[in-house]
Amino acid sequence: MKAAPGNLPLELTSFVGRRREVAEARRLLATSLLVTLTGSGGVGKTRLAMRVAEDSRRSFADGVWFVPLGELHDPALVAETVTAALGLPDQSGRSLSQLLIDHFATSQALLVLDNCEHLLGAVAELVETLLQACSGVRILATSRELIGMEGEQMLQVPPLSVPDDQQSPLLEAMPQYEAVALFASRAAASVPDFALSEANCAEVAGICRRLEGLPLAIELAAVRIRVLSAGQILQRLTDRYQLLTLGSRHAPTRQQTLRSCVDWSYELCTEQEQKLWAWLSVFVGGFELDAAEGVCPEEVVGDDLMDTVASLVDKSILGREQVDNVVRLVMAETIRDYGREKLRESGDLSRARRRHLSWYERLVKRAEIDWIGPDQVSWIERFDREQPNLRGALTFSMTESVVATDPDVTARMVNALWLFWQCRGLLAEARHWMGRCLNGSDTAGAEERVKTLYGDSLFAGMQGQLDEAAARAVECCSLAEQLGRAESIEIANYARGYLAMFTGDLAAAVERFQSALAAGSHLTGTGLQIARSIGGILGLAIASGLSGDDETAVACHEQVLAITAPRGESIYRAYSSWALALAALQAGDTDRATALVESALRLLRRIKDPVVTGWCLESLAWAAIREDQPTRAAVLMGAAATLARTVGRISVTLPNLLDNHDECEQLTREALGNHAYQDAFRAGTAMSFNESIAYALGDGPADEPPATPDAQVLTRRETEVADLVTKGMTNREIASTLVISPRTAQGHVEHILTKLGFTSRSQIAAWVTEKRK
Repeated sequence: MKAAPGNLPLELTSFVGRRREVAEARRLLATSLLVTLTGSGGVGKTRLAMRVAEDSRRSFADGVWFVPLGELHDPALVAETVTAALGLPDQSGRSLSQLLIDHFATSQALLVLDNCEHLLGAVAELVETLLQACSGVRILATSRELIGMEGEQMLQVPPLSVPDDQQSPLLEAMPQYEAVALFASRAAASVPDFALSEANCAEVAGICRRLEGLPLAIELAAVRIRVLSAGQILQRLTDRYQLLTLGSRHAPTRQQTLRSCVDWSYELCTEQEQKLWAWLSVFVGGFELDAAEGVCPEEVVGDDLMDTVASLVDKSILGREQVDNVVRLVMAETIRDYGREKLRESGDLSRARRRHLSWYERLVKRAEIDWIGPDQVSWIERFDREQPNLRGALTFSMTESVVATDPDVTARMVNALWLFWQCRGLLAEARHWMGRCLNGSDTAGAEERVKTLYGDSLFAGMQGQLDEAAARAVECCSLAEQLGRAESIEIANYARGYLAMFTGDLAAAVERFQSALAAGSHLTGTGLQIARSIGGILGLAIASGLSGDDETAVACHEQVLAITAPRGESIYRAYSSWALALAALQAGDTDRATALVESALRLLRRIKDPVVTGWCLESLAWAAIREDQPTRAAVLMGAAATLARTVGRISVTLPNLLDNHDECEQLTREALGNHAYQDAFRAGTAMSFNESIAYALGDGPADEPPATPDAQVLTRRETEVADLVTKGMTNREIASTLVISPRTAQGHVEHILTKLGFTSRSQIAAWVTEKRK
């Protein structure tokens, strides 16, 4: 059975206890649209949410999706963070909220929003929007306080159960206490021969009581079993708490407990470890060793950074995770906040943030230089991992103190990152930063501004925001003419060329691209300069091919290959193959077009570029129907449609291709009949990114008509609703008959339409009637 989609992180350590809370959370999710797990820091809200989500997978056919918000500090990027977690690059020009609504409209999915307390307003707005429009969505949130929504159900997450301090615990009874079970599990992970015994059970019980059952505090204490006995750990905790009673503590007891436990962990670190802990807290969402070496100053790093980092991992100050076969180091939120406080107390916070910004600027500039080369895919994966740090660096780059000393730094980073944002389809994020950059300080350099205006114009056009694209292009050209520099004028012509192509004016597009390329020197310069010139060549190839000038399109393709192939580049080779395939289709050479698109898809499978992949799938559908393969054409159209919901259909971005799309759909329907067409189309829409590429390349299922949907695809309730639709009832009448709300009835009808691949209630009625025969 195919697993439901989703992105839940793997649980790297055992989950202990919480049976009651898991059962209660699942009960609340069954009856409520929004459930919020609340509790103090370190009480285990995130881990509980992950377990509840994992145990609920079978209840959500369209997946369980985990969105960590703890590292996000810009409320404007909440929707972007959710779409990115779901793998929904934006390309359609719609708002991200609308994009999420379209994605979840007929879905049965669980969305887990983790660590919402610092973004309550933005989270509440998005949650309300989704829940009002998407009847099949449930949201499980974690927060130190309620989100504040009507109908929100709260589950207070308590500490783990601990032994009663009024009686001596019996060894055989110890495992029933969750805090004890957690301590024993984590201690055994640190020292494999550790086990609860008559000799240590009283001390372990005392430790858990002292730490009030707080999971984070218990885990920090358990790791000390490497160097201390349970009795010694308890003694140190007892001494600390006796000391704490002498002062005034205004924080709640549980927060005092966690704070004092982190204090204790800090004091058990060497001076070098303490300094490194503080400096590493400047990172957001984890880091890799080279970043630590680059950001931390020499007096902190010393000659033994790796050993010090390893020691912090051993002491559970740093966590270790492996992503893309690369080890990343992470800090729990409480640990990072503590380190940031120490960094602020030492007076080094501003210095650390400047070094962090400087290092990430160097990182993106290195990628810019290497982009047209064999490491391109590695750079894309690195930036995927570094998104939180890149956002943090960009945010700090816009502060007054940085702008006063280096007004161009934001623009330099944005102009280097647009290559990454483009291939990931993250156009809303790109335009967010470009907009802040363009609307910010007037002291930024004009040359960088020209580049930013070009990028924003290009992305606005790809989103279908043609008025905004035109306004940016006009300003770009005006500023370039004032500067009078060849590179700036070349960039301005690219902006004009793409704007003309997006509006369907192919002759003007060809003229602008030719002017830019005639003045440019696209075989030399940095990776970004070469990439920009290749973009111009591709623009000329597409505009020429659509105009019927196959000779120019071929020449452009050969030129792109001459630049990229010797360098081992992937993205632009794929783009070029697809552009040449368009020209071949226009010329009627379907065999050549198919071979070129398949070549592009083999490259795109590594890159995971959703934009051009969707365009390639639809182009293959056009070729398939011309080769009298209607079922294959319908499946490919369905697969392309799934990507088009999030990245934009090719015929929307390039309006000259609208006739190709309409002709393909019409011919395919005529060849198969509406019922078989819907079956094949629906089979394509159900494919994942990798499955659709495998099918297109012949690595997937054979080109056979998918089975006609049977009644078992519908739930019992949906079957009842379908029967009532067949009787001609409206949603309100269905709601009255089944004693449900009209909105719920509407949701059931929409789910039925999606599952059966239909577009009207009459199709549902015909299908039900046919099934009764």
